[in-house]
Amino acid sequence: MLPVLVVLFLVSYGLMTLLIVEQGTTIQAQRSLIQQLLGDSTELSKLKGQVKQAERAAQTQAQAEQAQAHPDPEVQAPSTQAAPAEKTHVANKSGKVQRPEPERPPMPASDIADVRRSLKSI
Repeated sequence: MLPVLVVLFLVSYGLMTLLIVEQGTTIQAQRSLIQQLLGDSTELSKLKGQVKQAERAAQTQAQAEQAQAHPDPEVQAPSTQAAPAEKTHVANKSGKVQRPEPERPPMPASDIADVRRSLKSI
């Protein structure tokens, strides 16, 4: 019976070694794929930055051409209208507009339970 157990241990260790080798090759393949994707991602972000920069340059150039085409600026008088009493939108520090939270209706008296007299049933 001892030789059968020795053969089984050798086979199991051989399979485990094969599994470890296959996992190593899989991990290396995934590592190389991640490195390729990282390179592609950085290249894509650079291209997006260049496109945005080109759009900004074109926009400023168009504004400059428009200002040269119409040199007569209009002077506007200050507004005589009063500011609204209630603001519907509030700007926070980051410049984003937040909507006010809706008012919640009051809780009915039937929903308010006295904690001291709460019933504990089994």
